[in-house]
Amino acid sequence: MSFFEDVKEEAPLSVYGHSIKVAEVLQDGDALTFLIVSQKLSGTGEYHVDRTYEDFEWLQQNLFNQEDVPGIQGVIFPPLPAKAQMNTTPKATRQLGFLGLEEFKPYCAALENFLHQVAAHNLLRKNKALEIFLTSPEPPGRQKARRNIFNRLSQAVEEMRKEGHKDVDEFFQTKRDVNLSLTSCIKNTVDKFLDLVQTEQKIAVACGHFATALHLCVESDDDPDKAAFTKICVKLSDVFESMKNSMASVAENDVSTLGLGLDLQSRYQEAEKEMLFRRTCKLVELETALKNAEKAKPVKKAALEEVKKTVETEFNHVCKVAKQEIEHFEDARVKMLQQALVKWCEKQLRTAREIAEQYDQHLQAFRAM
Repeated sequence: MSFFEDVKEEAPLSVYGHSIKVAEVLQDGDALTFLIVSQKLSGTGEYHVDRTYEDFEWLQQNLFNQEDVPGIQGVIFPPLPAKAQMNTTPKATRQLGFLGLEEFKPYCAALENFLHQVAAHNLLRKNKALEIFLTSPEPPGRQKARRNIFNRLSQAVEEMRKEGHKDVDEFFQTKRDVNLSLTSCIKNTVDKFLDLVQTEQKIAVACGHFATALHLCVESDDDPDKAAFTKICVKLSDVFESMKNSMASVAENDVSTLGLGLDLQSRYQEAEKEMLFRRTCKLVELETALKNAEKAKPVKKAALEEVKKTVETEFNHVCKVAKQEIEHFEDARVKMLQQALVKWCEKQLRTAREIAEQYDQHLQAFRAM
């Protein structure tokens, strides 16, 4: 068996989780390589490792692949962003949303956030795969992770009918209903805000084109009227160049603060939805085991009772972990959105002041003319 296959042992993390950075991304054709930097716990120094998206998938699969950990199905796993697309088609842009804008800066921020969330999770950070991912010079993602209980394709057809299954616990039924509503609402919010940002980017491009076009009106002539007109065109070109830069800054602020915050909220809502679905599947499994034990013939009674006890124990573990995860998630969700809004306001206020100063300078220049 390969060293990188089926890694599940507990191991202390040898880096500061908050120090993890996706410092750089290198593009080679359609392939992207991310430089991951993290600070060592012992002494000074840093780990520098190169990782591909397949390596991130390997880490995620190893986190999923912990069936022997009690209640693991109740964990809200930090959501890994979809793979970055090299072609900027409308479909690819819609799939990645804010993460597909401004080259790869927002995408790197999302990958970095994924690693922070994993490193901060009391259960997931113990998985040795995280230590290997952050410190090993070898590329772990070259080993294909095996299919597991969280593989979506294996459960999509057979278990979709369980999504609407009535819950026996009012707490979880309420959470499922709220999640369904919030998932839809925040997805719509992300789409609308993305439309706004793309419109701002289009306005910035249009202002840049108009600033360039105004220079076409410049003439070198001794005619006083033409000279005056040329001067006005040059000044107007400067104004529209400032408008381009300011609108581009506003769009960049939108993406790097509230845009990334909403994107993370949306992906986490989906992660919570998947966790609640896994618990529902476990509930159906328990109800089936209970029915089988009740209807069992004497020759099979003992065996089916044992199955029932095993499934019941597993279900109780899942519910316990799920409640803790939901409580933590609801608290973290408010803080994440609050931080995104505060950063958004701070950046936009700073940009607005800079823009006002530039426009004041342009106004004074026109008055002097």
